[in-house]
Amino acid sequence: MTTQVIILNGGSSSGKSGIVRCLQAVLPDPWLAFGCDSFVDAMPARMQASDEGIVFAADGGVSVGPDFRALEAAWMEGVVAMARAGARIIIDEVFLGGAASQQRWQKALGGLAVLWVGVRCESTVAAGREIARGDRIQGMAAAQADAVHQGVLYDLEVNTTHTESLACARTIATHIN
Repeated sequence: MTTQVIILNGGSSSGKSGIVRCLQAVLPDPWLAFGCDSFVDAMPARMQASDEGIVFAADGGVSVGPDFRALEAAWMEGVVAMARAGARIIIDEVFLGGAASQQRWQKALGGLAVLWVGVRCESTVAAGREIARGDRIQGMAAAQADAVHQGVLYDLEVNTTHTESLACARTIATHIN
């Protein structure tokens, strides 16, 4: 079965967004890219600091509430509908709940050909990127570096600690059928 969806899971500042851009450049067919950051940015501002929505703690921790989960489920179904309609999709994700996050996607993606990719990066390197970016709460990268992979099963893993996004994208591209 031809791959319809690529899901990249990794912690904040692990290099997922760079890999996504490179994948779009190296894959022969057009692929649409969606990410958890764009989903969060699309939410009303009042939900971005609410126990019902999403809260970013001063130490880099992230917690989500029931309104977030409801909108997330709708967003997932919308992304999956595009894949079912024939679009190829790359998803840039942060599985805050580890295996439970993957299970939500698996349920929504039922029947589609998915390539599950773990994007790893040493926490100290990700923390350095986080500081350089300037748009993340310090501590988020270190907190997520390993936690997002807990119990998650992958078809492929890449490590951006010492490998550039383009090389990672080329590795992933060899697994697309």
